[in-house]
Amino acid sequence: EEKMKKKSKNKHSKKSASIFVRIFCQVILGISFAFSGFVKAIDPLGSTYKIEDYLTAFGPFFDNFAFLAFPASILLAAVEFTMGVNFLFGANIKLTKWIALLFMLVMTPLTLYIALENPVTDCGCFGDAIVLSNWATFWKNIVFSVFVLLLFIVPKFSKDIYYNYQKWTITSVAFIASVAISIYCYNHLPLIDFRPYKIGTDIIESMEIPADAEADVYETTFIYAKDGVEKEFTLADFPDENDGWIFIEQKTTLVKKGYEPPIHDFSMTNNMGDDITYDVLEKEGFTFLLIAYDVNKSEYKFAEKVNEIHQLAQFSGIDFYALTASVDEDIETFCQATNATYEWCKTDPITLKTIIRANPGLVLIKDGIIVGKWNSRDIPSAKEMQEKFLL
Repeated sequence: EEKMKKKSKNKHSKKSASIFVRIFCQVILGISFAFSGFVKAIDPLGSTYKIEDYLTAFGPFFDNFAFLAFPASILLAAVEFTMGVNFLFGANIKLTKWIALLFMLVMTPLTLYIALENPVTDCGCFGDAIVLSNWATFWKNIVFSVFVLLLFIVPKFSKDIYYNYQKWTITSVAFIASVAISIYCYNHLPLIDFRPYKIGTDIIESMEIPADAEADVYETTFIYAKDGVEKEFTLADFPDENDGWIFIEQKTTLVKKGYEPPIHDFSMTNNMGDDITYDVLEKEGFTFLLIAYDVNKSEYKFAEKVNEIHQLAQFSGIDFYALTASVDEDIETFCQATNATYEWCKTDPITLKTIIRANPGLVLIKDGIIVGKWNSRDIPSAKEMQEKFLL
């Protein structure tokens, strides 16, 4: 009888431990996948740009598939979000863990390659909400892979709590909701803005580097040769050329990244080649910034409303600039087609894509602070703009 009790107790302990491990793994994976999918879903263009960066980094052949970047970003977000919801609600776990395993089998080697070769600065797995280094992303995937494998290894004692139709309802709703959010945010703007140019941002303040900020740390090595043998030296053990050492080359490596302000790449160069960044940002009052990183990809049907806003700005004594990375010939073609007469400035295309997820999009700043952002589809009429902001 004593042995039976002990055996029953051990069995109960193992069952409890198994249930705890399964629940722990499902919750961690569920939160991570759901969050990762959500931040991608609300910023489909951000995910599209990241996928395009990958394709460019992998070589000219992969550039041919750039047209798939946008649908792939929506699908990736929906799959991740749905896996997360399934894990959290315990729906379709058998199918979900197989999809998660396949997902990790693809992503883990990919992130190892990215960590080793560094073709992109970050993987974008959590969008702009949480930026991880490439190595941090790889080790995160190792941990998640272990959690997924534990779901296959640890015995399952509990029964399904849903009927079949209930499980598929949860899965379907999660998938459809993610796709719907992506489409909405693409046609408007991200529901939550995790980028450094969100409304309320003081651009100048975000560009400043504190006096006590930590600087980048570099290591310089020197390659010298003697008697046909090359050797590396540092500043601490610099060789004497009188001893026969011949200088070959110098290498500088970033050892530790110092402080980098949230905004470090914003600039405006007018058609005369002058940098007018601080002239614009330090100006008192309102300034309109039309953002069109590529005018060839801008939709002309919104040009009339933009022209009305420009006329309002002129009438009210408010500056209006268009920021683009397009060449002068394309700008001229756009202006002729849309009757645009506003002043154009050149800005880095990545910066423009970061400022606003629209092409074109309109940004309103006051005293260097962002007070309004609109996708071209949502630009208020000149009357609404005047009543809400300019009066």
